[in-house]
Amino acid sequence: MTDRVTGDAFLKRLNREIPLTCHMGLSAPLWDGHNLEMPAALLPNVNDKGTGFGGAQVALATLCGWSLTTLWLEEQGIKAAVVVKDSQVEYLKPVTGDFTVVSHLPEADELASVLAQFEQRGRTRLRLQVEVRQGEKVASRLQGQYVAFLP
Repeated sequence: MTDRVTGDAFLKRLNREIPLTCHMGLSAPLWDGHNLEMPAALLPNVNDKGTGFGGAQVALATLCGWSLTTLWLEEQGIKAAVVVKDSQVEYLKPVTGDFTVVSHLPEADELASVLAQFEQRGRTRLRLQVEVRQGEKVASRLQGQYVAFLP
């Protein structure tokens, strides 16, 4: 296992490796080894109606899932390339202020299977649910499948 990365360090890494993140109003992510929260400001992600732009929500949700997968694998000592394979998003309520994008790792048995597949094939898949939340309100929900493979 590697040392847990700090939120500020990971945000700097995102800004360096994925330049779009410099313009998305992200604050330092909160990662506890199982849950990832990525706070974001509304202003850089606003649409013509003054609410959260759907494309920005899906971009941030995709980023959150990618980040969760990347951080978790790195903590397992695995340096893999991670990509989103597919996703589906559902918009439930408008975002009217700053918000947080949240995702959680699946149960331990599923994670064990994901790791076993990576060890056997050098490639694996992780299915995640990611939510865009404003307080307790879920504004949108992304179901995504992330693929990790040896670079």
